[in-house]
Amino acid sequence: MEKTESNVDKSSWAIGGGVMIGIGAGFFFLQTSALAFVGCIIIGLGIGLMMTSIISRSS
Repeated sequence: MEKTESNVDKSSWAIGGGVMIGIGAGFFFLQTSALAFVGCIIIGLGIGLMMTSIISRSS
């Protein structure tokens, strides 16, 4: 079955969005600690993965 424009699943975009939010939040902590920057990226990735599972379960 071919996917059309309206049938495309965009739940995987939540992962990239979570990482981008993590990077943005991590820039505030970058001068304080590099580990806090990495931690923010990992937290953003985790939130994105949780959002992806919730979105794909509902659709």
